[in-house]
Amino acid sequence: MAEHPKARPARVVEQHRSGYIVSDGPDHGFPVESLPEWQRPPGYRKGTVTIDQRPGVGDWLLVEGRKAVALLPRRSAIKRGAAGEHYQQQLIAANVDTVFVVCGLDADFNPRRIERYLLLVRGGGVEPVVVLTKADQAEAADAEVLPDAMAALVELAAQGVAVRAVNARDAESVAALNPWLQPGCTAVLVGSSGAGKSTLTNTLLGTERMKTGEVRENDSRGRHTTTHRALIPLPTGACLIDTPGMRELKPTGEEDVAENFSDVEALAEKCRFRDCKHAREPGCAVREAIEAGKLDPQRFANYLKLSDEVAGAAHRLAHRRAQKAEEKVANKSLSKRLDEKYGKH
Repeated sequence: MAEHPKARPARVVEQHRSGYIVSDGPDHGFPVESLPEWQRPPGYRKGTVTIDQRPGVGDWLLVEGRKAVALLPRRSAIKRGAAGEHYQQQLIAANVDTVFVVCGLDADFNPRRIERYLLLVRGGGVEPVVVLTKADQAEAADAEVLPDAMAALVELAAQGVAVRAVNARDAESVAALNPWLQPGCTAVLVGSSGAGKSTLTNTLLGTERMKTGEVRENDSRGRHTTTHRALIPLPTGACLIDTPGMRELKPTGEEDVAENFSDVEALAEKCRFRDCKHAREPGCAVREAIEAGKLDPQRFANYLKLSDEVAGAAHRLAHRRAQKAEEKVANKSLSKRLDEKYGKH
């Protein structure tokens, strides 16, 4: 603040290619011009910043007039690994208290996807709440869906994750989420397309603000009705961030798999061999639990899959940090040699 005595704080409510829409009060949004380094491609030249170091929806900025001059520190951040071969992180939302992981009780219900979301959410230090929408349609759902949902609820309860089943179109049903939407709180909705995020947002607002669409009957998948992230003030005094459906959820390498699969980790500690691979080793407590029906084999398979993905992302993250450290040392050495030869300017 000392560097910008005339600046005032404002929160990012929308992010676009050319700049940001920010707000410094209820119903007072206005566009601001971003800093040049926030717009340049990563690695373009000296002075650029990585994708996750640029402002996103939920961030607080210092603004002077119609220009953003600084990004204020975050207290929490939800990220995912960006698509592509090179390691990058993509910010989903910043400065949030709760993440509502939205999943429909229809043919698109997927416990493994919920586990993946929880892995990313907890990596950002935010409380997750699983919101099962289309509760009014549950009785008419496929026979295979409800048993999977009930088994998932048991697993989530064991992890201490709150679960709420709601009819996203009914205000009284959606009121079950009010404990996490108190004045001053910020929540973000994440989930696949067609899960009911926009419908849920409209019900919480009490108005049809967000565009909604029908899902396909053959697979219950929906189209992207939300095209960009947006922070919206709610009548309760809370803020809600709606996000587009995300088809790819890559870990960043900073997640804690053990925290999200504490039941599997606890079983692994009981194995006869400390380096047990849980394959055909004698005395494997994990395999015994699977054979006894105490551990879902699909959950265990997802545990192995996510462990490999997080380890791979962590390796790429460490490599990238090492490269940046080497580049910093090389740049300092070059600057020193130039100063010695030509003198400081």
